[in-house]
This record gives sequence, C-alpha cells and structure tokens, in this order.
Amino acid sequence: MSQPPPLEGITVVAVEQAVSAPFATRQLADLGARVIKVERPDGGDFARGYDTAAGGLASHFVWCNRGKESLAVDLKDPRGLDAVRRLVARADVFVQNLAQGAAARLGLDAATLCAAHPRLVAVDISGYGGYGPYAHKRAYDMLVQCEAGLVSVTGTAEQPVKAGIPAADVAAAMYAFSGVLAALLRRGTTGRGGPVEISMLESLAEWMGHPLHHGMHGGEAPERTGLAHAVIAPYDAYPTADGGQVLLSVQNDREWQRLAERVLGRPELAEDPAFATNKARTANRGRTDAVVARALARLDTAGAVAALEEAGIACARLNSVADLAAHPQLAARDRWRDVATPAGPLRAMLPPITFPDGPEPGMGAVPALGEHTGALLREAGLTAAEVAELHRDGVVPAEHPPGGHLG
Repeated sequence: MSQPPPLEGITVVAVEQAVSAPFATRQLADLGARVIKVERPDGGDFARGYDTAAGGLASHFVWCNRGKESLAVDLKDPRGLDAVRRLVARADVFVQNLAQGAAARLGLDAATLCAAHPRLVAVDISGYGGYGPYAHKRAYDMLVQCEAGLVSVTGTAEQPVKAGIPAADVAAAMYAFSGVLAALLRRGTTGRGGPVEISMLESLAEWMGHPLHHGMHGGEAPERTGLAHAVIAPYDAYPTADGGQVLLSVQNDREWQRLAERVLGRPELAEDPAFATNKARTANRGRTDAVVARALARLDTAGAVAALEEAGIACARLNSVADLAAHPQLAARDRWRDVATPAGPLRAMLPPITFPDGPEPGMGAVPALGEHTGALLREAGLTAAEVAELHRDGVVPAEHPPGGHLG
C-alpha cells in the first residue's frame, strides 16, 4: 500500500527571509508539512525583489518557497505579533532567520518559544551563532563563504572566487532541515521538542572538512587549482575538437594504465616513472595534462566521452545551466513538474528525496504576498471585526483574492 507523505500532519510556522530558512522549510513542505510563511506586509520576504528572471518573479523566491502559505503581517504591532504567536502555539515546528537579536526582542527565539510550548521544535538560524565576537556581524552568503575559507580554496592559482551558488545558505538550510527531522524523531520518543541552533559559518565550515583537515594536520591547505584536483592527476577539464570540454578523473594507477593504453594511445606511459604513480603525475601535472589534452583534442565531445567510458574512466561533460535544464538523465527519470506561481506555471525539479512507496511530492504553489492572510488570521481565532481592524490599520495588507497564485 502507498504510504502517506512523511511529514503529513506537521505544521511549520516560519518567520523567514532570503535563502537559508526558506530553503529549509521548502524541504519540509515537499515532504508533506504545512508551512506558514510569515512576511512583512510592505514587500514581504526581500528575496521577492532580487530579480525578475522567473517569468517576472524572483528566481531565488520561486526556488525556495513553493508549497507554502503566505501570511503578511506587521510583527512590530502587538496585534500582529499576537496572531503569529497563536499560530505558533498550535504548530509543531517554528523556524526563523531574522537578524541576530530581532527574534528575541519579539519573543520568537527558540529558547523562549520552547519554554512556553514544550512539544515545539524551534530553530534559530543565524550567520555566526548566538554568541561570540561575530554574533552580531552581518552574514550574507558571500561574506560567510569568505569567513569559512571556501573562497580561499575555490578558483585558480591566480584568482580566488566564490562558489556560483549560495553555498553557505544552502549548507545552513540543509542542517536546519535535518535538525528538524532529528528533533521530531526525538519528540516521538520523549514527547518534547526543543530548540535547534544552526549557524551558516559552522555549517559551511563542516563542508570545508577536506581542506580543513588537510591544512590542520598536513601543514598546509590545498592549493587552488581551478577545475583540477589538488592532489590527483589527471583530474581536469580538457578541450575537445568541437569546442566542448570533457572533465575526467583518474583515481588510481590501474585507471591510468587503461587511459594510457586505450585513449591516449601511449601504453608506455603506464610504466614511465614520470607518470606511473599518482604522486609522479601530480608532481609532473603540466606534462600529464599536456599528453591528455593532445589526445582529447583529436576527438569531438561525444567521441571523447565514449572513448573514456569504454576505457572505464570517470568523465563528465562540462555542462552549462542550459545543458542541465535539458539533461537527458533528468528527462529519463521524469524529474520535471510544473509549479503554480503568481506568474503562471513554471517548471521545477522534483526534490531529490524520493519515496518509491509513497505519493509524489505535492510541489505546491509559490504564494503571492499575503495570499493566505485572511484565512490564517481567522484560523488564529481573530474575529471578522478584528481582521477588519488590522486591515484598516495597515497591520496586514488588503485581502488577497482567492486563487491569486494561478496568475
């Protein structure tokens, strides 16, 4: 029999913005949780204004906010804050990533909420943690990438570069997501929820494990090597005859022997002391890369990939974003769905967690700002007169028309 969505029946309230908290709660929504997103009435989550690339909507927002209900309310007004507290009192999970100290001033920090609601799992996401000399530092993704040392190991020997995705935000989001799941599992046996603390710096520092341990215990951090690997050769992208690039990775000396014999046409290199071992190939990286590059330059991209795969050498095309959107593996596995948004349906990928014995993830609509405000205020117990008063005083925006997400 088909099982229900794993988080069916779980309600999440999130006072969230940008990427780290919204991406974490989107994972929960994808697994069946009900997610109530609390936004400012004057523009909402500021990620709504990052760009207009997704059919007129912000690409970050569309990516991180499907399947949620939007409650637009002014938390600085005691009436608006009270409405949110009422919803939290009935929720299973609360997540916030406001500026350091802001949630505590509102009484929405994890410690305060968990003291009042023992079954609640409450998550504080911050840039650098709740205390320490960096606690109140602004923590945008690129800044944390720099503080965590990611930029120092990414790029070429001449130029460090940031990751092309918000790596610090995504790292924090995924630890928040897994932290919520662990806390809910614990609640199932103890009956108590509890606070969960996540920092972007510590999350990304964990992802820096290889260069960190290499540097701490080996004496120096790996050098920046572009697409090459700091301690393995050949491991790089090489141009092909039709203008493409193919990345290959030789993980051991047996693979080098196969590459030399079957692709390079130079079987003698398997025994040549300058190339026979990974240590030698890395020390002679320039010569190693040159001999591989000459061989692949004679082949087109498809031919190079075919030759490498036939020889049992790990390889990949150096794809663009457009290539990813048209990737044959994603198409073959039917990973694309249409998601409703205020701008109409937009294509999005199914989440990577798949439950073959359960229903497909709901891939719910991306909400318009305040789309569910009226219904959520009534759910919180406000009377029609009280809701009208909040509208009149600008604590919440005018009622959003039903079905506004359909565009």
